[in-house]
Amino acid sequence: MTATTTQSNADLDSTAHIMNLITDQLALQLSRVSRDGTRRPAPPALVLVAHGSRDPRALATVRALMDRVRAQRPGLDVRLGHIELNEPLLPDTLAALGDREAVLVPLLLSRGYHVKRDIPEMAAAAGARARLAAPLGPHPLLVETLRARLLEAGWPARTSLAGRRTGAVVLAAAGSRDPEAAEDTGRTARLLADRLGVPVVPAYASAAAPTVAEAVRALAAAGRTRTAVASYFTAPGRFARECAGAAPWIAAAPLGAHPSMTTLILHRYDEALTRTGPLPALASA
Repeated sequence: MTATTTQSNADLDSTAHIMNLITDQLALQLSRVSRDGTRRPAPPALVLVAHGSRDPRALATVRALMDRVRAQRPGLDVRLGHIELNEPLLPDTLAALGDREAVLVPLLLSRGYHVKRDIPEMAAAAGARARLAAPLGPHPLLVETLRARLLEAGWPARTSLAGRRTGAVVLAAAGSRDPEAAEDTGRTARLLADRLGVPVVPAYASAAAPTVAEAVRALAAAGRTRTAVASYFTAPGRFARECAGAAPWIAAAPLGAHPSMTTLILHRYDEALTRTGPLPALASA
């Protein structure tokens, strides 16, 4: 291939890329205009609600998630608010929205106090016109993310018969006194067990039993000598680190900014809009 041909192909690739960008932008603009020519109202903002952590990697992770959501849904106003420990705090994010509608998507993996009390109360106190989406879990997309993180850590892509007999996974979660939180984590454990073909036992960093160490010992007593720890945390932090430290074999990284997480966040946003219709203020709900 000559230099001229190579340059010509590069120019064509560059032109195609520019045309794709123009087409995408045109489609976005047209989606905002109704058939009668009037401009459609902007969709409700998507507010990612993170717990907050003193570990700087947690903030970096949720910001990476926010960037991925923005990239996957251009034109959608995506913001971030924390329950505690990090800025921006959720009340400040809601105040900045003014009277705009919003859907709050918790970066939490089960039902519990934060979903049932903290987030609704913060939204009500701010007088926000907001609807609360379901927590991320349980959902099959989380299971795919957990499996991907285990594979990255060294879990075999194909488990042999011997591996099925001796292997197991501890699903390490934060823990809650709310029985519905344990129910949600247990469902994720069952889905992951079906996906991997080995037992998966939920265990907790606090507020619930068993601990990761206790689950590992129980599995070892049952003949499960190759036990991995799956990190059922959205982002790195103290709990994730402590749970990983109890792993007798491999420990997977937290869920993080995996592409399936981005898809799940947008699914929860769309689901909230579809399920609830118009968005009344939480303060009056």
